[in-house]
Amino acid sequence: MEPIILHSDMNNFYASVEMLYDPALRERPVAVAGDEEARHGIVLAKNELAKKFGVHTGQVLWEARQQCPGLVCVPAHYDRYLHFSALARDIYISYTDQVEAFGLDECWIDVTGSTRLFGDGITIANEIRSRIRQELGLTVSVGVSYNKVFAKLGSDMKKPDATSVITPENYQETAWRLPVSDLLYVGPATTRKLARFGIHTIGALAQADVDFLYSLLGKNGIMLHRFANGQDRSGVRRYYAVPPMKSIGNSTTAPRDLTSENDIKITLMALCESVGARLREQGCVCTTVTVGVRDNRLSSYSRQEKLPQSTNSTMTIWETAVRLVRRGQFSGIPIRSLSVKAGGLSPVDEMDQMSLFPEIQKAQCRADIDRAVDKIRAKYGYFSIRRAVTLLDPVLDLDARGDHVIHPVGLLGTLSH
Repeated sequence: MEPIILHSDMNNFYASVEMLYDPALRERPVAVAGDEEARHGIVLAKNELAKKFGVHTGQVLWEARQQCPGLVCVPAHYDRYLHFSALARDIYISYTDQVEAFGLDECWIDVTGSTRLFGDGITIANEIRSRIRQELGLTVSVGVSYNKVFAKLGSDMKKPDATSVITPENYQETAWRLPVSDLLYVGPATTRKLARFGIHTIGALAQADVDFLYSLLGKNGIMLHRFANGQDRSGVRRYYAVPPMKSIGNSTTAPRDLTSENDIKITLMALCESVGARLREQGCVCTTVTVGVRDNRLSSYSRQEKLPQSTNSTMTIWETAVRLVRRGQFSGIPIRSLSVKAGGLSPVDEMDQMSLFPEIQKAQCRADIDRAVDKIRAKYGYFSIRRAVTLLDPVLDLDARGDHVIHPVGLLGTLSH
């Protein structure tokens, strides 16, 4: 039996929730925005009226206001979004336990085994849309297909409040005409690479030579070729299954531009403190460290290094991060934001071997220090004990874990996009 997979995408989710709490916003262009005073002044979400003016996610607020002079900016209330996300998932799991979240506002739902009870995929999709609208006051777009990639593509095709179907019989007619950037995991960088060789649509990607795509994009080229040809066979996880953690990362926009190496070191230390502590809490070690840098012109780049030995040491991660920034494109241009990601995770080996080698002894000493710092902070708070480098400018010493964005990273990292 062919799988029947839905992808539910809640329309303009953050903005729609805010309009539920303040109905007066429904007739006005609305953007959910970051805190401008904390230098997080970007559009996080927008409603349909704002979208018609060209306001888009990630846009800086001064630019959004120029495009839409009557734009109403409201702060984000993540507790509300978590609440409505949970309510929506309660609806989904009333049809099946195979419900896999893709962010707060999106879910894949495998209803292959539910059709005898609830009807075919289209019937279930329309019923979910109706229930979300009536029970939550929100709208969703639902894609119905035989694999996860095309189901997501379908949910993006018609908005708001629509059901779109992509089948083995119609996917060439339906999906191949769409821009290649609409395909899952095709980011801006990949779109630009493909465009240089005349690959602008999903159909062109599907018909491209696999060996050429491999030479251009590596193994991702093969994966995207399969996606474009409807050959995704990945399953939908059960709702209560815990997904394997692939990386741990943290990012922040600094309270002021970072203009010196010491500024960068302090901010990276705050991020690495968070990443290292979370690795140790999860009982993991990492094998790669990735740093992302965005300057005050909003240009960005990322650098990655594979470690000679797996670790969860804050200092080792920090030293690697500092080295990566030095190796990058930093040339005195003020830096606005930084991110640090630990990847290639595996369970920590609990059996520490004593060693006479100095590098191993150093690692063991660092592990002892990290454990002591973790215990002190667990009892007395983050600022009860601080690394010496942070005293150079206490303003930049942030409790990155407690006060700033902690982001889980999905199947593919997004720093390179």
